[in-house]
Amino acid sequence: MTAYFSTLLGPEGGWFVATLIAILLIAFPVMLAVAIVIYFDRKIWAAMALRRGPNVVGPFGILQSFADGIKVFLQETIIPSSANKGLFLLAPIITFTVALIAWAVIPFGPEMVLADINVGLLYILAASSLGVYGVIIAGWSSNSKYPFYSALRAAAQMVSYEVSIGFVLISVVLWAGSFHLGTIIDAQKGLYGFLNGFGFNPLLFPMWVVFLISAMAETARAPFDLTEAESELVAGYQTEYSSMAFALFWLGEYANVLLMCALNAVLFWGGWLPPVDWAPLYAVPGLVWLILKILVFFFIFSWVKATVPRYRYDQLMRLGWKIFLPLSLLWVFLVSGFLMLTRYGVQA
Repeated sequence: MTAYFSTLLGPEGGWFVATLIAILLIAFPVMLAVAIVIYFDRKIWAAMALRRGPNVVGPFGILQSFADGIKVFLQETIIPSSANKGLFLLAPIITFTVALIAWAVIPFGPEMVLADINVGLLYILAASSLGVYGVIIAGWSSNSKYPFYSALRAAAQMVSYEVSIGFVLISVVLWAGSFHLGTIIDAQKGLYGFLNGFGFNPLLFPMWVVFLISAMAETARAPFDLTEAESELVAGYQTEYSSMAFALFWLGEYANVLLMCALNAVLFWGGWLPPVDWAPLYAVPGLVWLILKILVFFFIFSWVKATVPRYRYDQLMRLGWKIFLPLSLLWVFLVSGFLMLTRYGVQA
């Protein structure tokens, strides 16, 4: 595509137009997917509570998310008189933008990636950690007690679980020998001769469990949604927001949830590879396998939210600092020691 536009617009213009089209080809489907998975999320909760869920707007209620979007778009944007107007409006933009930029390095298939960089995993870790700034700015700029309290909770929660996620990723990097996401996926091929995925590895499976739970805490999903504990905080850091500013927070949250589902698939379950290393399964496009895995993990996220009661805040912190952090750190030593003995041998 870059070569085609370069013949029309020159090297720099061709690169710019081709890159812009590639960005839109990722951003628009992600935003559309967010609207769709919100519908599925509500349907899953309803089914588990023996309710109907959305069933009025459109066939089977499938247009409910778009109706909600139109509703918030047409609402009046209210800014509290004592709020810092500039930062108040900037916070949801930061949250939504940061949720999208991490998708730039997610490989949807062999050579199907916007930015194929060697340190893609580090890029995702850095980009996802920026999301806390939108939450903190929203809480502080609202100049309201409960949103500010929620923002402090969010900062402590996200920092706590990013530490354990970092050590989990070190175990994956050690085994794959690279920060490149495509190389990590290739390293998962042919485990035991017929399986694809680090999740089938007994030494890395516990780290997947830690990563899955930490991802729920990182995205503030139930049972870790202490930043939006309505019984304690009214509604959390977005209490003072309305209209599209309010909607951007929710869109950013679901984009982050989908990102964590994609990372679960890419880092532990083979990404675009089929679950079994069997030639006929490779006839299915890699993008289809990746989307199916993302949907499976999204179902798990919804399942947990519908069935597990909310943690207390001290339980949340204890799980992150006293259980996951020591466990993931220990696993780094176990994985590195195992690899030294089996892959590299004992050096004299």
